[in-house]
This record gives sequence, C-alpha cells and structure tokens, in this order.
Amino acid sequence: MKLNNINMKNLGLTEKFIQESKIYKDLFIGRISSQYKNLYKVITEKGEYTAEISGKLRHSVSELSEYPAVGDFVMVDRTDNSHGNGIIHHILKRKSVFARKVAGSKNDTQVVATNIDTVFICMSLNNDFNLRRLERYLSIAWDSGAIPVIVLTKSDLCKEMEVRLNEIPSVAIGVDVLVTTSISDDGYQSLKKYLSNGQTVAFIGSSGVGKSTLINRLLGQSVLDTSEIRNDDKGRHTTTRRELIMLPDLGVVIDTPGMREIGIISADLSKSFADIDELASKCRFNDCTHKNEPNCAVQKAIKDDILSVERLESYWKLKRETKYEGLNSKMIEKEKINEMFSGMGGMKNARKFLKEQKEKKNR
Repeated sequence: MKLNNINMKNLGLTEKFIQESKIYKDLFIGRISSQYKNLYKVITEKGEYTAEISGKLRHSVSELSEYPAVGDFVMVDRTDNSHGNGIIHHILKRKSVFARKVAGSKNDTQVVATNIDTVFICMSLNNDFNLRRLERYLSIAWDSGAIPVIVLTKSDLCKEMEVRLNEIPSVAIGVDVLVTTSISDDGYQSLKKYLSNGQTVAFIGSSGVGKSTLINRLLGQSVLDTSEIRNDDKGRHTTTRRELIMLPDLGVVIDTPGMREIGIISADLSKSFADIDELASKCRFNDCTHKNEPNCAVQKAIKDDILSVERLESYWKLKRETKYEGLNSKMIEKEKINEMFSGMGGMKNARKFLKEQKEKKNR
C-alpha cells in the first residue's frame, strides 16, 4: 500500500509526543511500521521509507526492549528516502507497551507493540479456545497500559457456542467480548466501534486464529497473507512479523505473529483476577494464602461453586511467574524461603524465633 501526504495525527500522534519532539532540533517525527532484522520501515508525513538506528542510539541500548519497536514514535533525520535510508536517533516515550518474555530466555523482553490504545485478544471458538491462556493474555494486556477487548473468531466452526460464551465472563471481568466470523460480510462489523482516526489497535493471539483475515476484512482487500485451517481444526501460522497498517478513516491496526508461548515479564493481576482480590479482602487474615487458613473467603467461594479451583491455580501460577521474573536462582530460593516463613514475618524473624526458643531451652 503506497502512502503519501500522511496526517500523522490520524496515525496516533498526540500533543504529548509533539511537545517531546521539540527537544530534538532538526529532526522529524516518524512512526515505526515494521522491522526487518536491523532495518525498519518508518512512516512520516511524506510517506513510508526504510531507516536504521544511529550508532549512538545503538551503543546506548542495554536491553532488547530498548530498541525501536512497531508502534514507536521516533525522531528521524529525514521525511523520505530520496537520499538513502533514514537514521533513527531517538525513541519518544511510550504511552503503552505490550511485551512478553522471549521464548527460551531467562530475562529478555520482547516488545510486541507500543503506543496502542486497545488490545484485541483474538481467540477462535474452535480448538484454540482456552480460558487459562486467555487469563494470561488479559494479565499482560491490562499491564500494558492499553484496554483489552476479547475477540472470539470463527464462530461458524463452534458447535458449543452457548457453553463457551457462558464461560468467558468468569475470567473476563470488565472486558468487552465480541463474536466474529469471516465467512459473512457483516461478521466483523462489531470491531469498528473501537477503531477511529488517531486510535491504534493491536491484534494479539495464537497462530491461525484469524487476525490477518479480520484485518483484510477491515481494509476491504486482501493485503495480508492468510491460510486455510489444518485438518485438526487449528489455524495455520501466516503472519511472520509485526506490522502497523493504516485503515481508511479508522486509525491504525498492528498485526502480530501468532504466539505459541506467552511468557510473562509483568502483569496486572489486580484487574485480570479482580474477583479473587475482592474475595481475599474478606478473608480473616490479611496475608491469607487461600490454602489452609480458617475463614478463607476464597476457599469458601470454591466450595460454593462461585470460583473454580482451576482459576485459583492459574492465579497462583501467574503470581509466582511475575514475582520471580528476573531473579537469579539464589534470589528465587530466598523468596521461596521467605514465603515459606511468611507467617513468622520472613526467614529473618524465623531465625530469631528459633534462636530465642533454643536459648529458653538451654536455661
């Protein structure tokens, strides 16, 4: 799609970014639309062209997450490619970041998309449907600074629609849920109310759930590659890189590759598990672990079929991941010991207590 004479405000440029950009003299504002190894596509008011980061910026970067990412507003040295590749000198402060832990890595963060207003968490209603994975996506989405919306795809392939729709509210507290299909002309219309000039929406989800198909529908043409579903009723992975795409009078969307793993760097469990937090406030003890303590409101909710055991276990699992992320083995062990002795105020107080008991015994 050829771009020229772009209104950058339709692309999400706000007054806050404009004010920050004034710090950098003789440079121009652009927005990263895609990345190809060490090269980037940047959209400016004059069009889209290829750019690379400056040597100074490259040497100032200490982590993977500090490199430019799709969605970033950046300061570049030119507005077109009439004199070769542009040079990216600065990244403007991000207003939101959807990030995940790099697969197979201990600490590296992969920035999926930045400066997004809404995250469409796409999940198909066939074999991809998974409440535990949805909890994980919601926890990261709330933490990103954007607003999550659940987009259920391939409703035409679902034979248990009512059952699955009844399951969603138990994990999607305060989140809008949209049901879509790509086989009818109006099967995607519900998405449009979240799209407008100046807004950025990121499509996130597993491989083959139909993200690219929905974007093609919104564009009114087949710009993104798509594939048919496999024999096992699961979608095929098609999108290979993150890409920012302008929609006519509907702002921009960011298409992302399917995620087979969604490792957590940080998460907002207070929103994604607001029901458990509310129940926990009614427990007898402020530091209740919701396991064996008396008068535990969370355990009572499980007995009364208000809360599922699976959801509580998912909450514990995500809580452990976010708590220990970035810690080395010794630090993790220390955290586990402190947690073990939390009822005594941590390991330090436990040692003090044991010492006092020993002294009493020897008197």
